[in-house]
Amino acid sequence: MLLNDALWWDALSGEVLLRLGVATLAGLLLGLDRELKGYDAGLRTHGLVALSASLMTVVAVALYHQLGGAESSIDPLRVIEGMAAAIGIIAAGLIIVKGGEVRNLTTAAHIWLTAAIGIASGAGYFALVIIAAGLALVLLVLLRFVERRLPAPEDSDARPR
Repeated sequence: MLLNDALWWDALSGEVLLRLGVATLAGLLLGLDRELKGYDAGLRTHGLVALSASLMTVVAVALYHQLGGAESSIDPLRVIEGMAAAIGIIAAGLIIVKGGEVRNLTTAAHIWLTAAIGIASGAGYFALVIIAAGLALVLLVLLRFVERRLPAPEDSDARPR
């Protein structure tokens, strides 16, 4: 099946650039927290995850419409399912269990959320991107503040810093 030669011009449209740009900025913003805490998955990783998720979503939706929309056998949701599985594998690779202690669990969840925000941006759901990124930052900053003030659990020496 031959693709439309003019498709590459559509990639230069303001709407596509906005979707990719918003995803990248949201990823960088979310990655800043991890970067400041010294984790390996920081600014660049989160920015790239959000950008790539947004790009795959934009391409999936564009191909869906280009190849006939509802009349075609193309299903853009399969791309999103594949991204969720792939990011889940990457996130699982970040988790370290050593001596009964689990590390990088928040970073793994953070990477998965960053991909979801990239998907939302790629689909053009900018209000959802703002809400999700805002809630994530509140969770990361406010709950870290709360966790530090809670008494240490009986089975460990100290609260996470």
